[in-house]
Amino acid sequence: MLVRIVKLSFEPSKIEKFLINFEANKEKIRAFEGCSFLELYRDKNMPNIFFTYSYWNSEDDLNTYRHSELFKDVWSKTKPLFNAKPEAWSVNKLATLD
Repeated sequence: MLVRIVKLSFEPSKIEKFLINFEANKEKIRAFEGCSFLELYRDKNMPNIFFTYSYWNSEDDLNTYRHSELFKDVWSKTKPLFNAKPEAWSVNKLATLD
């Protein structure tokens, strides 16, 4: 399993557009083949910064999503809203404690 963490920083006046787009597409992203988990976080101290956190069965599944029409559509609406370059990490989960 691959965990993907993406940091997104938005122009404050454009946050609502991002949230509307995410709401409209979150179920499609989660249902994409190979995605088994999706969450969206918002920074407590800097409310224009968000993080997506997703689980992918493999790097190939993530790359298939990143080259899909769904991703292209979501990204084309998200990219113009940024006020900083997004940052992304692909990591392996080493431990989980419940």
